[in-house]
Amino acid sequence: MKNFLTSLLATLTGLVIMTIIVFLIFMGIISASTSKEVVEVEENSLLHARFNAQILDRINEDPFALLFSGNFMYDEIMGLDQILKDLDKAKTDENIKGIFMNLRTVDAGIATLGEIRDAMLDFKESGKFIYAFSEAYTQKSYYLASVADSVFMTPGGMFLFNGMSATVMFYKNALEKVGVEMQVIRHGSYKGAVEPFLRDDLSDENREQIESYVGAIWGKIVEDISMSRDISVEKLNQIADDLATIDAAQLVETGMIDGLIYYDELLSMMKEKMGVEEKDDLNSVSLKRYKDAPVKEKKEYSRDKVAVIYAMGSVVDGNAGEGYISSERISKAIRKARRDKSVKAIVFRINSGGGSGMASDVIHREVLLAAKEKPVVASMGDVAASGGYYIAAPADTILASPGTITGSIGVFGMFPNVRELVTEKIGVSTDVVKTNKNSNILSPLDPLDPEERAIIQKMIDDFYIKFVNLVADGRGKTYEEIDAIAGGRVWAGSNALELGLIDMYGGPEKSIEVAAEMAGLEGYRIQALPRLEDPMTAIMKQLTGGSMAKADRLLKRELGASYPYYKKLQEIRDMQGIQAVMPYEIELH
Repeated sequence: MKNFLTSLLATLTGLVIMTIIVFLIFMGIISASTSKEVVEVEENSLLHARFNAQILDRINEDPFALLFSGNFMYDEIMGLDQILKDLDKAKTDENIKGIFMNLRTVDAGIATLGEIRDAMLDFKESGKFIYAFSEAYTQKSYYLASVADSVFMTPGGMFLFNGMSATVMFYKNALEKVGVEMQVIRHGSYKGAVEPFLRDDLSDENREQIESYVGAIWGKIVEDISMSRDISVEKLNQIADDLATIDAAQLVETGMIDGLIYYDELLSMMKEKMGVEEKDDLNSVSLKRYKDAPVKEKKEYSRDKVAVIYAMGSVVDGNAGEGYISSERISKAIRKARRDKSVKAIVFRINSGGGSGMASDVIHREVLLAAKEKPVVASMGDVAASGGYYIAAPADTILASPGTITGSIGVFGMFPNVRELVTEKIGVSTDVVKTNKNSNILSPLDPLDPEERAIIQKMIDDFYIKFVNLVADGRGKTYEEIDAIAGGRVWAGSNALELGLIDMYGGPEKSIEVAAEMAGLEGYRIQALPRLEDPMTAIMKQLTGGSMAKADRLLKRELGASYPYYKKLQEIRDMQGIQAVMPYEIELH
């Protein structure tokens, strides 16, 4: 009995001590999340910009929320909205004399990089300098670096500049081996999202569209580099064809970089540029810390607001958190902005390849209602295609970057038939009892017969007609005009402007300016929606297992380069009903 009481007392004491420790940790985190360090930027300072993290349209930078979302390190993600604000602030900051971009890999799409690049160009108009340096350049990091006044690389570094390609994986033969047939019903000859399940190579139509938009995006990249580096487009393509950048000795000769130097030599060069003695240290502030530096000239308070609604990820039904465009959450945010009398205009920022047709239609309805009451501007990020375009269509004005992937106006339905897998491969037999003729029409154990296919084909065709009509209404065009460029075909932003699918080029900052101008606003403030989760809500979601975004980030970290394949399988598993999805993602290396 004595031993039992001793053990019980020891256990209770341990629990009390553990509870106190956990409580103190929570209090420390809460204190860190509610009190921000005011960063004092010293005179004659350098803004140190590293883009070695995934760049999303926006992130929740609250340390407490980051902890409980699985982002234990700040360097894992960066927000484009904050980057653009900081570069604009640095332009007029008397203490910031220049920017040093320390680059290697850059985890962002071409449109996002283009927006950062444009902000860098705007910064240079102040007369301040930009230097770029890396031990190894990828095409993405060099695209960003090329905007700098001077571009350097370490002598033993690597530089790959070889053009752009798109690889499509086909699953038809693999599925046949395990006895699974994907029954696909679609409308649109260019709807390549289903080709991997029907073919083992690209159709002529799919190859044509890929060549078109990949060529357009690459054309934009080399055009921008050409202007910044004063190298002709023809020469840049020749450099890519010859893999001339592989030989570091040729880099300076080609004009791609300005010198092969070591990091210490670059520091000496920047010290001389800024008038700092060699024996002294450079004053610098990182882009991460600079966000907390006070703005010298504060704008006057205004009651009028421009609401920026962020929609990132796959379009899904129901309610999901940041990283998904869920019909319930995004519709609620649009409705909130529409009903708020202080919100005079709405910017709908979209980064999505689409998803659920039903969810897209629900969100489209809310955008349409909002556009009837106040100006709505759609701002397209790296991709706003298929369902992503569906929800943008009602906007008064649509902005995108030349490198944005958009269009893909088409729909499909995909229904697996696993009868062979179950009966022949596994050896399980089934039987069925029905109350009506079509009671088991979508059963994976019962292949679609011609009559059932005809029924579903009509549903797909009707949804396609609806899709084209609503785009035609939003764009002020006829059904025939939109149908001619639809059919599921994907376009680059540069093509989309010529076709009238977008109205002008521009990123989020330009979109806000356009929305404010449409509303006749001179002074206004920005309201970001949907509201990001507060720390306590994040905790509750963790306890109830409701964080899809966290699981995705953890898996991405663990799976690395294999993550996109897992993600694709996950999306296929979750597909229900009619889908409006872009064919695939493009990676540029």
